[in-house]
Amino acid sequence: LALGAMTVQQSFATLGRSTVPLIAAAIVVDLAVDPALVGVYLAIGSVAGFITTMGCGGFILRYGALRMTQVGMLGLGLGLAVTTMGWLPLFALGAFVGGLGQALSTPSSSHLLGRLSPRNLAPLMFSIKQTGVPAGLMLAGVLAPALVVAGGWRLALLVIAGLCLLTVAALQPLRARFDTDRNPDQPLSPADIRANVASVLRDPALRTLCVAMFSFVGLQSLFTGFFVLYLVRGLGYDLERAGLVFAIAVAVAVPARIGWGWLASRLVKPATLLAILGIAMAGAAVLTAFIDPAWPTWAATAIAVAFSVTAVSWHGVLLAEVARLSPPGRIGATTGAVLAFGDAGSLVLPLLFSAALSLTGGYASGFLIGGALALAVGVTGLWRRMNRGV
Repeated sequence: LALGAMTVQQSFATLGRSTVPLIAAAIVVDLAVDPALVGVYLAIGSVAGFITTMGCGGFILRYGALRMTQVGMLGLGLGLAVTTMGWLPLFALGAFVGGLGQALSTPSSSHLLGRLSPRNLAPLMFSIKQTGVPAGLMLAGVLAPALVVAGGWRLALLVIAGLCLLTVAALQPLRARFDTDRNPDQPLSPADIRANVASVLRDPALRTLCVAMFSFVGLQSLFTGFFVLYLVRGLGYDLERAGLVFAIAVAVAVPARIGWGWLASRLVKPATLLAILGIAMAGAAVLTAFIDPAWPTWAATAIAVAFSVTAVSWHGVLLAEVARLSPPGRIGATTGAVLAFGDAGSLVLPLLFSAALSLTGGYASGFLIGGALALAVGVTGLWRRMNRGV
């Protein structure tokens, strides 16, 4: 039940977070703004997410993982609703409020599943839960463009905001069952943030995962934030066709996440698998950068699938490894600290992408920058594993 509930909420959290970038092509035309502002929108959400993941550990321990999940979905829904006003400062506010909320999803669910999952099956369980991310992206890729065609981008945001709020209500009956470990006396202090970050940076294995989280989340944010815009503005696709290509790609990420989780549980060391995936996602980013408008749709779809299977499918393996390395009772706090580096990646790389887009007028260089970072992490990680003989 916990696995199902957390997978569903992860799906709707991802749906809410990804909707604005996926329909950005319609928004920038309607408001007559620079497409590079999509990177600013993503960066604002990432700053908010960084704040949440750095400080959420104490709140999860005090109020419970399920309650904080509800708070996050409430913030995400309100952020989308505010954005429908169409004023750029309110886009910034919506991105910030939504980012604060959406970032609670993963550390809260990791805390809950880390407490309830059998240790030997943790990579598989976390990977199944994390299938909510590609499921949410797939739903967004199909639903959001269809809503835009039916009634405009404002209708799309309002409908998806409503789904986020419905998720809050649907989770309420489960709170008494799953928040039994909450401690109302848990202190909330800025010192907890420093302690969480210091603890992950002291541990060499966790420190390596922080670097991987930075580059992998950063590259994923380029795919989820700019790929549809790239197809529409850079390659001449219409929004519905671009959304369908994106939806097909992220649909394949659902079984891929489960497959990577199974491999990490049974056959391959998680650190080795993450290094291989880093190299593979770098290759997919390079292929994406060189898609030609004359290529058939199936070719672009195949490349998008390769990007999704690598850059959108590694999370369960990494998060299970974080849970395994976390001190007892501190899975949520440790996960939040590691995820903060992911938020930093999703802040820095979209800004670099936007800068490259403004300077070159094209999308290729942005994908190449993200791929280079993932390649460095993958090659370094694989070299270390080979030198250790594992």
